[in-house]
Amino acid sequence: MTRKILMAAMSAALLLGSMQAQKGASTPPATNWKQIAIPPLPPFAPKQPTRVVLPNGMTIFLTENHELPLISGSAMIRGGSDSEPAEKAGLVELYGSTWRTGGTEKLSGDALDDSLEARAAKVETGGGDDDTSISFSCLKGDFPDVLGIFADLLQHPAFREDKLSLAKKEMYSDISRRNDETDSIAEMQTDILGYGKQSAYARVPEYATVRAVTREDLLQWHKQHVTPNNIILGLVGDFDSNEMEATLRKTFGDWPSGEKVVEPKVEIDPAKPGIYLVDKSDVDQSSIHMIGMGIERRNPDYFALQVMNEIFGGGFSSRLFINLRTKAGLAYSVGGGVGSNWDHPGLTILEIGTKTETTVEAIKGLWEQVELMKKDPPTETEMKRAKDQILNSFIFNFDTPSKVLHEQETYDFYGYPSDFLEKYRAGVEKVTAADVLRVANQYLHKEQLKVLVVGNAGGFEKQLAALGPVTPIDITIPSPEAKAAGPQDSTTQPGAMATGNLSESSGVDPRAEGKTAVARLAEAMGGAAKVASVKTLRQHLTMSQENAEMVIDQSTIYPDKQVQKISFPSGVIWQVVSPEASFISGPKVEDLTPGQRDAVDAQLKRDFLNVLQHADDPKYTFTATGKEKLGDTEATVVDVNADGLAVRWWIGPDGTLLQEEHTEAGARYTTKYAKWDNFEGLKYPTKMEMLANGAKQASEVLNDMKLNPEIDPSIFQRPKR
Repeated sequence: MTRKILMAAMSAALLLGSMQAQKGASTPPATNWKQIAIPPLPPFAPKQPTRVVLPNGMTIFLTENHELPLISGSAMIRGGSDSEPAEKAGLVELYGSTWRTGGTEKLSGDALDDSLEARAAKVETGGGDDDTSISFSCLKGDFPDVLGIFADLLQHPAFREDKLSLAKKEMYSDISRRNDETDSIAEMQTDILGYGKQSAYARVPEYATVRAVTREDLLQWHKQHVTPNNIILGLVGDFDSNEMEATLRKTFGDWPSGEKVVEPKVEIDPAKPGIYLVDKSDVDQSSIHMIGMGIERRNPDYFALQVMNEIFGGGFSSRLFINLRTKAGLAYSVGGGVGSNWDHPGLTILEIGTKTETTVEAIKGLWEQVELMKKDPPTETEMKRAKDQILNSFIFNFDTPSKVLHEQETYDFYGYPSDFLEKYRAGVEKVTAADVLRVANQYLHKEQLKVLVVGNAGGFEKQLAALGPVTPIDITIPSPEAKAAGPQDSTTQPGAMATGNLSESSGVDPRAEGKTAVARLAEAMGGAAKVASVKTLRQHLTMSQENAEMVIDQSTIYPDKQVQKISFPSGVIWQVVSPEASFISGPKVEDLTPGQRDAVDAQLKRDFLNVLQHADDPKYTFTATGKEKLGDTEATVVDVNADGLAVRWWIGPDGTLLQEEHTEAGARYTTKYAKWDNFEGLKYPTKMEMLANGAKQASEVLNDMKLNPEIDPSIFQRPKR
């Protein structure tokens, strides 16, 4: 039935297209959908908001929209993280998150929550690179009350200490986990290589810089930046513009102006062209970025580069996708182009994700495509497809009054002409194939690109070195005791040590708290000496998975050897992992793939007993990130860095490890522990539940365990059959 309706609709569309074509000219009716005349796009003339400037300098944009009884507004405020002090990197992020949650001088953040929730309204704040922001949305009838809250937050925020402390803990957690995924590592290092390590456009918060931010810093930032003459406020919704203007003049008209925020002079000092490597041994894919300098949007070549980017690396029909993914099979994902920003140059970024073993081949493929883009002009088909894609998607960015309003706020904020939006379409349509070839040659230079590779260097390091000198990048997260770089010591290297500790308003050092919790865990297991005495474990386990049951006889020699005899109803297989050999033995013998071996190696490194035995190793760090309830038990959450591998522990008040969690290949794996029994003086969990992305995957029961038994070394030798 559905197919018949669809065919009827298609037939009607063809008939309608034929009739319209016959109206305009004496042409025969269309017999094929390709013959249907496609009319030109209608003129693009979005409704412009009303612009008002109050005597105190506040700029206001008003757009009426009477479709629903709703009113929303947003304010862009000059000054963002690109102007925060280097020694307090993270200040603007903390400001943005604490501004709303910290409440006002009259009402706490929790009281504001109750007031807004009762009205199904919201007020949100945030911190960005160039600005900070505050927004609201509500029903028309609740607008006076919500505007009162909005104005109170603008003029009288409190930034309460408890909310600042909570925001810091959340940032500590983010810092501790920023090296979990190759993509996040690549994004951070791309900015560093593109703009320079000391540039505000590449700066990242560290434990020490977050620690340095105080409530007084947030109050001072607000006082210096949040003044009417630094604010652009836009409102859209069911109101009369004249009445709304009068209301806003009454609400904000008496607010005195302050000093105009001066645009910061941000240093840009890109790294030298070359090959840069982040070795991440627990992955079997490489993330490759090629990085160069881009442009500002006010550059006359902006429109030509938009078209070039679409042809070169903009989507499924781009040259990069067709040649490197579809034809060569080198890429999981691929794309990129010359980037642009409103008030400073964007970055040229070409990205490709590939298998570890094809890393160098993918780099060569990208280089080749850069050169071909500069030699081969785009075809007529490529030009048409690119322009259609840009213009057809462009219109959906401005299909509501609120989107157009926000765009006009942005133009005003960065000093762009108010008709930039209308000029966009004409600018794209005027681009020629010659323009595309010209900008490709002007802005794409293979020899000027920084090549960043994030992946398992063991699988390609020698081949990579053949392409040129390789500069390793250390992504070690500086310890909380590392000194924050300030105006007089901006060259402080990651890991440099200074006196002091990570004291919060509560006086607690997250690293010290983390170490204390881990010490409690070791004590609960029988004491640090008992934990250290374990060199070998032999365990008999029963695993249940999807209504199937298997018996596992597992022997582990710490830190890097393990053998499992896994008995199924249908037979037995052996899995062996050691530095010398890693294989599965059953009906036949097969070596583990590099990815499989890395996964087991990572599992052994994250093993809580192994981690506890390295508690004093400087390569292993423990950071408490707050408290969280698991059932009725309030646990201390500890982020563990196990020599480059991240895992999160939940440790109960009695020292028991309740739960652990890690991410792998984009998935979140959780293990819950229960029923700890005593085995020769070592307490160990005997019930485990494993989840993947929150869904139960399997359960295990430990039936018996022996400490330090003799294990035949021949069991780790690969059979010759």
